[in-house]
Amino acid sequence: MKTPLYLADAAARAMRFVDPERAHALTVKMMASGFGPCARFAPDPRLRTSVAGLEFPNPLGLAAGFDKNAEAPDAMLALGFGFVEVGAATPRPQAGNERPRVFRLRDDLAVINRYGFNNDGLEKIADRLRSRRRLGGVVGINLGANKDSDDRVEDFVTGVKRLEGLVDFYTVNISSPNTPGLRALQDRAALDGLLKRVLAARDGLRHKAPVFLKVAPDLADADKADIASAALASKLDGLIVSNTTIARPSSLSSSFAAEKGGLSGAPLFAPSTALLREFRKALGGAVPLIGVGGVSSAREAYVKILAGASLVQLYTALVFHGPGLVLRIVKELPDFLQADGFATVAEAVGAG
Repeated sequence: MKTPLYLADAAARAMRFVDPERAHALTVKMMASGFGPCARFAPDPRLRTSVAGLEFPNPLGLAAGFDKNAEAPDAMLALGFGFVEVGAATPRPQAGNERPRVFRLRDDLAVINRYGFNNDGLEKIADRLRSRRRLGGVVGINLGANKDSDDRVEDFVTGVKRLEGLVDFYTVNISSPNTPGLRALQDRAALDGLLKRVLAARDGLRHKAPVFLKVAPDLADADKADIASAALASKLDGLIVSNTTIARPSSLSSSFAAEKGGLSGAPLFAPSTALLREFRKALGGAVPLIGVGGVSSAREAYVKILAGASLVQLYTALVFHGPGLVLRIVKELPDFLQADGFATVAEAVGAG
């Protein structure tokens, strides 16, 4: 029996008074149990879009970090998401950083986390993905590197090979601030080597799923130029803009604002969208962009699309607005397209 959306939203509000990591774990378990809510509706055909050879019923996706171990991708698709990204997954299981490692900034509608790629490892995650691969829906994997790895690039290569045929896309995550040294892979020489090895591994497989790269919002101008150039040169399938930020805006009022880790949620919307526009200009539409950061409404999703995003993801907003937010965005987004005279999402991409 499915939980009605209004009750699920009420439960999400109640979860705000539970320790945030415990609330996260309980929510994933509830969704995986089959008792999570289900949004029964017919998606507006204007929301259908194609990116990197994949067909999406709508452009709104679940960002990585919620379903770290691929326990509930189908339950999340049932909420109305057009696609789901699970993970991050590392070759070997790891516990992540010490607790407490996630903090709600209620007044700021934000979260700070320093989880550190805690996950069950590729083998268990592959088993779960194998058990659902005939169910349909677009499901991708966010790939990370083990903290103590001697060759982090090889960790990404291992993930691509191990999950062949089990996912619809791979995301190479070199932008988490919670694994020391990981962001160094965004440097041009390191990035060129990374993309060369990962894409060569993918191209050697029978099932050649698209490869996306997830970048940080905390980039110098030279870094942005290097990433854009590397994306074009390697013929990358897509760029996800952006991960959490290590910046702390002066507007933050929560007592947890000084905690170390990546900041997500409402304060990330403006800087991540500005970065999205910069990459749209630098890439000229040659590499599809996925916009992430601070989305909590159909209007904000639409702003990301106008800024250059072919797809949009969210996660933190679910903490504060509940699972019913997904259906609200998907239902309201066509109104924004219609108001500006766009017949499809693709027509609106970058129009702003």
